[in-house]
Amino acid sequence: MSLRAGQSLAADPRQAVEGLYLAIAQPDMALVVFFCSSRFDLGVLAVAINERFAGTPVIGCTTAGEIGPAGYRDGSLVGVSFSSASCVAAVGRIDRLAQCNTADAFAVAQALRQQVAGSTTHSFALLLIDGLCGREEPLAHALQSGLGDIPMVGGSAGDDQLFIATRVFADGAFRDDAAVLAVLKTELPFKVFRGHHFVGGTEPLVVTEADAHHRIVYEINGRPAATEYARAAGIGSEALTSAHFAATPMVVRINGNDYVRSIRQVNTDGSLTLYCAIDRGVVLRVARGLDLVQSRRALFDELRQRIGPPQLILGFDCIHCNAQARGEDGRHAIEQVFGDNRVLGFSSYGEQFMGLHVNQTFTGVAIGRAEGVNGA
Repeated sequence: MSLRAGQSLAADPRQAVEGLYLAIAQPDMALVVFFCSSRFDLGVLAVAINERFAGTPVIGCTTAGEIGPAGYRDGSLVGVSFSSASCVAAVGRIDRLAQCNTADAFAVAQALRQQVAGSTTHSFALLLIDGLCGREEPLAHALQSGLGDIPMVGGSAGDDQLFIATRVFADGAFRDDAAVLAVLKTELPFKVFRGHHFVGGTEPLVVTEADAHHRIVYEINGRPAATEYARAAGIGSEALTSAHFAATPMVVRINGNDYVRSIRQVNTDGSLTLYCAIDRGVVLRVARGLDLVQSRRALFDELRQRIGPPQLILGFDCIHCNAQARGEDGRHAIEQVFGDNRVLGFSSYGEQFMGLHVNQTFTGVAIGRAEGVNGA
């Protein structure tokens, strides 16, 4: 196996890193990617990672839950190593996201593209970004523009739903207001993907007042946003919870495709804060959910048809999908599907796919085995 994945459930950061190292270490690692709970002492965790994986490029981020061999977990450390025999990797960091200098992001992406020179049909990119920066949309667009035809997927870092500080790990340290981009070139078969399990309704919900910078919707159809959303969703506005947002999100339709615009919270003034950009004039629709487990199973069946049995599926799964699986007592079923398909990833505050920032979605890259290699 040219990719080695593992998960440590140890609460002590040094023990967690040691457990992960024993699970994924291999000679000549081209790249290590990890995802960790924000509950760890991140300073100690960083020191342990730098010591144990010295000489290897390492990227990662904090999460709102981890996905690995042990299933959905909170408070764990998951990761994967890529062998240099199977891929070439180049890593770049983007700082000061609040200023969002898209020209700098474009230049970083172009430089990484050149470092993995050769056929771009054998390359893909991974993006990890501060999940509270509020600048995912312009950054993802600029990076994908710089990458050209190299497909990019990624996730927004979490902090176990505290919404205080989300961090990415790059160049040996955890950082906020930052993002890290890795471009990998490989001869292994792979397929980037985006999947969700919602279908938008027919009733238009027009955003009539919003604060685009802070992702707040004040009015929908000229009425208080929370009240109008609750009416359209058939929910009492006084009882709105994250479970309602997970089960009944809003979507925007672009070129015939529905893209979820997840609600983060109801504010005291009756406005709604979203996980994504929103502005006046945008037409939303309340969506109905399809079966989550069946949707994921169908997605993985399609990926297997494209690349064969997966060696690894690196996935970025919206925190609302995690909440929905647990709320419907579907956790065991979805964990079984993830385990059968070697999924490793994290519950995110947003997902990126091909230059778009999306919500309540499962994005990632499925990586197969070398031709002629069989395995369980």
